[in-house]
Amino acid sequence: MARQKKEMAGPPPPAPWMSTFSDLMNLLLCFFVLLFSMSTVDADKFAELAASFASSFSIFPAGATAIGDGILISNGVSQLNELSEYFSSMGLANEGDMDQSMEAAKAEIEREALEQSEAMAAEIEDMLQDQDITSGIDVDFTSQYVQLQMNGALLFDSGRAILRGEAKNILDKVGDILINYSDELIEVVGHTDNVPISTSQFRDNMDLSYYRARAVMDYLIDQKNIPRGSIQTSGRGEDSPIASNETAEGRALNRRVEIRIYRELE
Repeated sequence: MARQKKEMAGPPPPAPWMSTFSDLMNLLLCFFVLLFSMSTVDADKFAELAASFASSFSIFPAGATAIGDGILISNGVSQLNELSEYFSSMGLANEGDMDQSMEAAKAEIEREALEQSEAMAAEIEDMLQDQDITSGIDVDFTSQYVQLQMNGALLFDSGRAILRGEAKNILDKVGDILINYSDELIEVVGHTDNVPISTSQFRDNMDLSYYRARAVMDYLIDQKNIPRGSIQTSGRGEDSPIASNETAEGRALNRRVEIRIYRELE
């Protein structure tokens, strides 16, 4: 009787293609590790730069994650090569270059923003002159907003947050100007001097400054049709003086209401 061949226990031998596939995977892993080790880009700083360009120059519209047209297309390993080329073309091959590029971008954004604010401020000053209400109102600007600063004595009696009759005439004209910017965010900010106040109506200067700003905001909404969604208010009390509180003249300057028109970079 012929002897039966004994079968060996264990898994079947691997297919020939698996060895080639395994070698390919090892090579790809080494390739990615090598690329990672050669990279000197600070991810956080690059993210800040990308966000800055995205909001200011619309380089990455609609929240896209690709860096430029055709740079990060889903085409496998070639993305990494193109990313390296992008860094080189942008001069971001090292941290020093990135810092310089970020500073240059910020300086350009700041310069453009100041120019736009200056143009808006000049436009508002012309309208104030046409309305003949330049007395007691100062116009200033930053890269973020244009500000109309109104002397508190024009608007309120001492220690009160009820608009004076003369104040309503002024706010009527100011409101006619503000309606031209109702698409922007408008903020009314109240300020006081450092003389303590404590009454049944106001606990302290912070309360007084808020209710004064609120009185101005409510008048602009109710009487001049400034959209409620476009205007907000805040009170700073005595915390942001523009003059010394040691003199009567300085305290008078600190008692003020500011109307800020925030603008976006165009």
